[in-house]
Amino acid sequence: MERTASPAANATLIERRSIDYIPDAERHGSLFSQFTLWFGANLQVTAVVVGALAVVLGGDVFWSLIGLLAGQVIGGAVMALHGAQGPQLGLPQMISSRVQFGVYGAVVPLALVCVMYVGFSAGGTVLAGQAIAELLHVDRTVAILLFAALVVLLTGLGYRTIHAMGRVSSIVGTLAFLYLFASLLHGHALGALLAIRHFTLASFLLAVSLSASWQIAYGPYVADYSRYLPKSTSAPKTFFAVFSGTVIGAQVAMTFGVLAAALAGDRFSGHEVAFIVGLGATGAIAAVLYFAIALGKLTITTLNAYGSVMSVAAILTGFGGKREISPRTRIAFVLLTVAASSGLALAGQHSFLKAFSSFLLFLLVFFTPWSAINLVDYYWVTRERFDVPALFEPDGRYGRWNVAGLIVYAIGVLVQMPFVATGFYTGPWVDALGGVDVSWIIGVLVPGILYYVVTELKRSNAPDFMTLPDYSSEGD
Repeated sequence: MERTASPAANATLIERRSIDYIPDAERHGSLFSQFTLWFGANLQVTAVVVGALAVVLGGDVFWSLIGLLAGQVIGGAVMALHGAQGPQLGLPQMISSRVQFGVYGAVVPLALVCVMYVGFSAGGTVLAGQAIAELLHVDRTVAILLFAALVVLLTGLGYRTIHAMGRVSSIVGTLAFLYLFASLLHGHALGALLAIRHFTLASFLLAVSLSASWQIAYGPYVADYSRYLPKSTSAPKTFFAVFSGTVIGAQVAMTFGVLAAALAGDRFSGHEVAFIVGLGATGAIAAVLYFAIALGKLTITTLNAYGSVMSVAAILTGFGGKREISPRTRIAFVLLTVAASSGLALAGQHSFLKAFSSFLLFLLVFFTPWSAINLVDYYWVTRERFDVPALFEPDGRYGRWNVAGLIVYAIGVLVQMPFVATGFYTGPWVDALGGVDVSWIIGVLVPGILYYVVTELKRSNAPDFMTLPDYSSEGD
């Protein structure tokens, strides 16, 4: 994986920037860190549970693994296309939505992003709390509060620390999963599991949908973690680094989930953390596994918290016409978002969180059309030609509201409704498709094509080349 030199003069532990453009002098990092971040973020217990669902809900091992891999490739490609925008734009992912929806109009997807990632953080906090409680022999409420404090610290430190944690998490996760696979398959022939094949289209599409939706959910913040790379960084290489990390990491975790569900049955479903740690034959190994589970959740929960902070800042600065926030304000946003997710975790650690999780999955319906519109605009309409200063000017080039973009977005949400299958809501056409949720396919294709057609029919307001802010008068 290609490495890029980082200017030592600009290396600081605490991140200085927030939603503003990253000047060339402050760019740093390597493509390898993109791989390790997304590889480590996906080697975690929630991905294991998602993979297990493919078998729990009726699939066999062989076709579940194939379907999950197909979904990883499709969803991972969408996700990595967002990630490749980071070095070129030097901005958090959701700021670029102002091009498609207007400076005020972008608040619509931004607000939904905040809700979803705070909710996902709450779910991760519950699982991490279980692991920390067992590891430190403390009450789960205490464990959740300890975990929240770590998330606040790491999110407050920002970009460099998050990438460093990704490297550690990828190493610990790799070692943990090697041990887990060996323990799980001990005395079982993998070939025998793969030989049992009973293909059904519904089960196969379910596996594809599970992993594709998992990957697409990263879309609203993936560029947040590539925006510091030097502008000269190759877009295809950035795509490959992000894509390979997220696909390999998720597929490894989900493969373990498939095999665990097939071999353990009821001993796994509903008791995921206990089952995984139960594979550790001694107390010391069990402690290491609890640590690995907690670290995996710490990585992804910090990503969620950091992305939420960027979204909250983007909402408030959009109405205020500002292009940055102070370090003190950023810390306040960190405390606000982590407090919200921790409060949900404490309230819902026993029962509420399961119902809330269904609501969060339903929110994914609102992100596939956003993703399609954002990618079509960036790669086929504006072709990377952004007026960055205008992104922070409500009366500038992109205006307050982009009515055409918002209408296409609304259509993209509505056309998915008949195909949605969640515990929160199920569309009327789901039964005809064998109970499989294919809304994400409709949500990518329809608004993507419609947005391209609409923008072709009207005059593009894209500049002739990318316009960047002037930092010449900014202090060192």
